[in-house]
Amino acid sequence: MHFYKFDGAGNDFVLVDIRDNDLQLSTETIANICHRRFGVGADGLMTLSNGPEDFDFEMRYYNSDGRLGSMCGNGGRCIVAFAHLLGIKSDGHYRFLGYDGPHEADILLWNKDTRKGLVRLGMRDVSCSEIRRCLNGWFLDTGSPHYVQRVKNLNEFDVAGEGCRLRNNHDEFPQGTNVDFIEELPDGTLFVRTYERGVEDETWACGTGVTACAIVSGNGNVKTRGGDFKVTFDSTGTACTNVQLTGPVSLNFQGEWQL
Repeated sequence: MHFYKFDGAGNDFVLVDIRDNDLQLSTETIANICHRRFGVGADGLMTLSNGPEDFDFEMRYYNSDGRLGSMCGNGGRCIVAFAHLLGIKSDGHYRFLGYDGPHEADILLWNKDTRKGLVRLGMRDVSCSEIRRCLNGWFLDTGSPHYVQRVKNLNEFDVAGEGCRLRNNHDEFPQGTNVDFIEELPDGTLFVRTYERGVEDETWACGTGVTACAIVSGNGNVKTRGGDFKVTFDSTGTACTNVQLTGPVSLNFQGEWQL
């Protein structure tokens, strides 16, 4: 199996083109590929397949535990760069189908020599009625569920420990949740750190998490451990619409995995 390794601000993924073979990978195989000691190492694996009519392709995302996941914002940006690399269309604009429905995206920049670029991804609308206050923060779904909480001194905060505890609070979150911690920095940017469900650890960035944090805080200038993001949206008073997530992507390497 030929694969490509991408990252979106340090949130890294294995990508596989299955348009011609409809390859089926078991949960165990995906977990082995994503293992950081015995495999390629990744926060998740994605397949790119032929999409329904009017779509350029379909994205399917699997967490590093091998289980089918929900929408992944950074994964969505990486798979758009992957589609560009594969030569799917030449205008840099894509319409694809993800777990949570249709998405549109644009390649804003791609350097074929450094294999780095900038991708803008349209995210799902979020109704204000779907944002609820709970515990010491907010809960909302931006394609994946997120609990967002403000903390102090986030750089030294125990994201893994506290994130794991909150992620497994099944009284509040019966299906589990991703957990984001935020802090406003002196320069006006919003610092975000995320504990991801399915990875069961902190990741260097999370696209749906960055989006959720920008919406509840009103600050779209976001900094993560892996890179910087810009989130824009229109607020109608009843919903956040035209949500756009922009951030860096990189092709790290490609190789073969023996099935």
